[in-house]
Amino acid sequence: MLEPSNAPEAGERRAVVHVAKGRGHGDILRLMSPSDLGEHLKPFVFLDLFAGDMRLMQQAMPIHPHSGIATVTVFTEGDVRFDDPGAGTGTLAFGAVEWMRAGGGVWHGKELSAGQSPRIQGFQLWVALPPELENGPVESQYIEAAQMPRVGPATLILGSHAGATSPVRAPEGMNYLLVRLVAGEPWSYAPPEDHQVGWIAVAKGSVDAGRPILPGEIAIFEDGAAPIAVTAGAEGATFVIASSKPHAHPLHLGYYSVHTTAEALARGEARIAELGAKLQQAGDRRTTGGNVPIYR
Repeated sequence: MLEPSNAPEAGERRAVVHVAKGRGHGDILRLMSPSDLGEHLKPFVFLDLFAGDMRLMQQAMPIHPHSGIATVTVFTEGDVRFDDPGAGTGTLAFGAVEWMRAGGGVWHGKELSAGQSPRIQGFQLWVALPPELENGPVESQYIEAAQMPRVGPATLILGSHAGATSPVRAPEGMNYLLVRLVAGEPWSYAPPEDHQVGWIAVAKGSVDAGRPILPGEIAIFEDGAAPIAVTAGAEGATFVIASSKPHAHPLHLGYYSVHTTAEALARGEARIAELGAKLQQAGDRRTTGGNVPIYR
């Protein structure tokens, strides 16, 4: 049950109805999983805030599978390198994005490698795909910061907002923005009227959204058509904010997969197993830069 909180009067801005702290293990804070807040915020079903030395993180991250979802990775500090035969090479820094639509099945985990910075921080989000895509083809995009649209202090990661449209080929009906505010700066986000789902997660600093939201916390907003208004704290703030139409499907969960039906989950897990067997035979797939391209 989500607990209500003190909030501004209805109609002025959406009230915060729940705040949760991330659960930590190593350099990763788990803010949302499909079995908890993901049930309330679907199609957004999983969110990690990660930080640390990318060299160590890449070594520790095992190659692992997904199906039925897309992953969205953005960076709030530092930079990493991508090196993929199908996408070329480049750098992902603040405002850049890796989009991977796992669809019917994929193995990944080491496709990004250390850049120039000694430390990185960022968010990885999972999006539950609609039935027409959940067992479909895999797709990857690596989009550098210069190609991502800016709307004031916000970088538009997914969707459309204020006349701008993200180049990420995500399903319609969801927006996802990365925002950086200076100390005391107010900012307001007006989602489309049919975006009933809304949430915010803070990486650095803090925001006041009717109640304080601190680093490593995620806050859920009430359903409605009112804007979401925040003010940065004394140290400024870096955060992600998202809104969407509700995901009109149940969540059927595998260990790394999320599907809309048990049948779709079974197809995804069968494809993952098939790919896993082929991956074992593929040998060393590392590029000269040390990356291991996504296996599909």
